[in-house]
Amino acid sequence: MAAKWIETITGSLEDKKHYKEYRARVKALPAGYREAAVALERYLLNIGPSDDGKSLVAMLDDLADLLEQSVAAGTPLRDVVGSDPVEFAEAFMQNYGGGSWIRKEQSRLQHAIDDAEDAERS
Repeated sequence: MAAKWIETITGSLEDKKHYKEYRARVKALPAGYREAAVALERYLLNIGPSDDGKSLVAMLDDLADLLEQSVAAGTPLRDVVGSDPVEFAEAFMQNYGGGSWIRKEQSRLQHAIDDAEDAERS
């Protein structure tokens, strides 16, 4: 009973547990990959799914999987993220549901302009 009440206030305890596990995985990466993971995480947390904790945790887990597999295969970091890390992060993020505040604002802007165009025609 208390756990439900706490989760209502703080969010899913299971998601928090998965996030801590993700952070431990990132900490175990070699230095360059670890720095890249932290930078990508910062970007994804600010731009990525903000209304769905499960999507966010899944996205970070998959990021850790990708980086761990790249380390194991000996793939250079730049071969993973490409020449434009922002483009990589944006493409990576598109695979996950949930709306970011930026996506919501982009949609709101598009609808506002469409409505304005309709009003102009009337």
